[in-house]
Amino acid sequence: MIIPFYKYQGTGNDFIIIDDREAKIKLSKDKISQITSRKFGIGSDGIILIRNHDEFDFEMIFYNPDGSQSFCGNGSRCAILFSYHMGIVGRDVEFISTDGPHKAKIVSDSKIELKMSDSLQVLNLENGAFFINTGSPHYVDYLKDVDAIDLIKSAREIRNSSDYIKEGVNVNFIQQMNQNIKMRTYERGVENETLSCGTGVTAAALVHASKLSVDKGEIDVFTKGGNLSVGFSFDGKCFQDVWLKGGAAYVFKGELDG
Repeated sequence: MIIPFYKYQGTGNDFIIIDDREAKIKLSKDKISQITSRKFGIGSDGIILIRNHDEFDFEMIFYNPDGSQSFCGNGSRCAILFSYHMGIVGRDVEFISTDGPHKAKIVSDSKIELKMSDSLQVLNLENGAFFINTGSPHYVDYLKDVDAIDLIKSAREIRNSSDYIKEGVNVNFIQQMNQNIKMRTYERGVENETLSCGTGVTAAALVHASKLSVDKGEIDVFTKGGNLSVGFSFDGKCFQDVWLKGGAAYVFKGELDG
């Protein structure tokens, strides 16, 4: 079976997107691993299936390279732009993913704004780091210089610790730049550093807003793959009206052997 696919990227997070509105595509874990491999397949940070849904514009099914499923912020922004290009949606979008429904706006042909889940809460950990689930679980810690750390070694120690070995966790190291932050991310499922991570950027921005006691505003986050921003309001306990904002782009299309 030959399957058409489309490659999109959002600040360096790249995804293979498949139009599966007829719900005919079934991918095994081995097949997902092979397709996402940068040596033996197309290469990507994940695979996205776009399916019809009775109550929403579309349903987004996301697979990490290891075959696990989760919500993906940058993947969602790419899926939204793809669906717009395919004529599935207009500029205002409502879709559903693994963590529930989401709204989104296509501000321009290259900028997508995604509404994240509400009632997001930052947890302070005993070691001074932070934890927040923004659709995917994230461990966030501050460093003086994020470029100086051996990220893979340090992140894997955290990700494979007794607290997180079973469910996994994404590890984010952030560096304060006044009101904004610089960050690097290690993603579970990819099990490596990625150039950007939408749920990670959101997590890091909300941790920073909590630290600064900012009740409303927008924080810029500088990743290796580019810049994103996160808008929010904060009542002192939970974050509401959280929007992940940034660029996405079509890269190329092709066919794969399903």
